[in-house]
Amino acid sequence: MSTITITESAQTHFAKLLEQQPEGTSIRVFVVNPGTQNAECGVSYCPPEAVEATDTEMKYDSLTAYVDELSLPFLDEAEIDFVTDKMGSQLTLKAPNAKLRKVSDDAPLMERVDYVIQTQVNPQLAGHGGNVSLVEITDDGTAILQFGGGCNGCSMVDVTLKEGIEKELLVQFEGELSAVKDITEHDRGEHSYY
Repeated sequence: MSTITITESAQTHFAKLLEQQPEGTSIRVFVVNPGTQNAECGVSYCPPEAVEATDTEMKYDSLTAYVDELSLPFLDEAEIDFVTDKMGSQLTLKAPNAKLRKVSDDAPLMERVDYVIQTQVNPQLAGHGGNVSLVEITDDGTAILQFGGGCNGCSMVDVTLKEGIEKELLVQFEGELSAVKDITEHDRGEHSYY
């Protein structure tokens, strides 16, 4: 079950806003572009007629929040706070898992490696218009990666793979991964260009 923390100050803030809305209005917490690097957490009013059957209802002391089915896994460990400082008051939304849902430590190796690729490797490649995806992990612990976007056919791909990605993954998955190859190396058939 996802846990969303709404602090007391945020609840008070929402309760005041909801007093000015039609009766029965609650709030909706959601994620736009969940699971991507552009994910953003948001809050809106939720009139009773906008509640969907698949929504999850979360009750707090002074209000009720609804979360849609798609956003729910990405809002795990999210926190909504209302902070007042010298600059005034503002609502802060923190959703650490909005960009990619967190993978537990005992998840299959494939999922954990994929998570690291999505959260650590791809953001670095994105600046060059490239990306990489995990195709498979062989029985001998070789992670097979597929380069896409700007990486495809780039002469630096071997350097990126060997110096960057392989080092990073082998350190993080020491004892589990033995090597990292890209699919063109793995699949040296008559399709390879040399």
